[in-house]
Amino acid sequence: MILCITPNPAIDRTVILPHLVLGDVHRAEKSIVAAGGKGLNVARTIRALDGQALNMGFLGGHTGQLLADLAQNEGLHSSWTWIKTETRTCTILVSQGGEATEIDEPGVPVSKLDWKRLQRDVRKYVSAASLSCVSGSLPPESSPDDLRGLLRVLISSGRQVWVDTSGTALDTVLAFPGVCIKVNGHEIGQSLGFEVRDGASAQQALRLLSERGLAAGLITLGAAGALLATNEGRWHAQGPSVRVVSTIGSGDSFLGGLVNALENGKVWHEALRDAVAAGTANALSAGGGQFSLQDFMAIREQVQIYSW
Repeated sequence: MILCITPNPAIDRTVILPHLVLGDVHRAEKSIVAAGGKGLNVARTIRALDGQALNMGFLGGHTGQLLADLAQNEGLHSSWTWIKTETRTCTILVSQGGEATEIDEPGVPVSKLDWKRLQRDVRKYVSAASLSCVSGSLPPESSPDDLRGLLRVLISSGRQVWVDTSGTALDTVLAFPGVCIKVNGHEIGQSLGFEVRDGASAQQALRLLSERGLAAGLITLGAAGALLATNEGRWHAQGPSVRVVSTIGSGDSFLGGLVNALENGKVWHEALRDAVAAGTANALSAGGGQFSLQDFMAIREQVQIYSW
């Protein structure tokens, strides 16, 4: 079982439009309402690949109960830490050609006591998990110490811990030895202070991350592929070109494919292959973690892996 922690989940409302013009009235072709948040997309991917995941994080109010119900109805196993404030809602506008406009509400503040309760709840399950993921942003007013406390609980279990976040939260993680990170080029570039847009700059970034004591570093570069560095080797993966419907959630599916493969005992470069296949397959439809096993397998055969 893989523990998927989403500190700042949301109701995701995805609206499919023939086109998007600011200031115009639009008629949607389709609307999808789902339990949202990066960790839930990771869990969907794990389930799509016949793995098992447990979702955790903060929920509150009527929207929180709706999210919990949606997750349960979808078959996403969860154990939430309940707070008194309302869970946020995010709106995703997907127009023709796969272009997506995402409007994310900031969420509501979470107290230090709530963070302590989440840590306590995580302790109940972490020993039964083969590895853990922490995905997405932190609730407003959360401090670096709140995140560090959660990471200590996860690291002390002896299991592998993956984090996918950005901004101040990423800066906190980069100073926490023993963690594995999955980020995109823009996110890691902001933290390191230089642009990461191609293989050469990603290699430079990963060398710096290794010097900081991170257990593993993985940088996604969109069409330019993904680079992984661990103590056991370094690889660059390149997936096939596909007709993109939406890239929303593809990074989460990437992480889900990776950790599911690692849980199943696959070596690093084969886990990277699964990650690229899952992320690419996700781009074939709207919504995170929504792809067919058939598409995943077909794409997986076309992923190319190089050592560097």
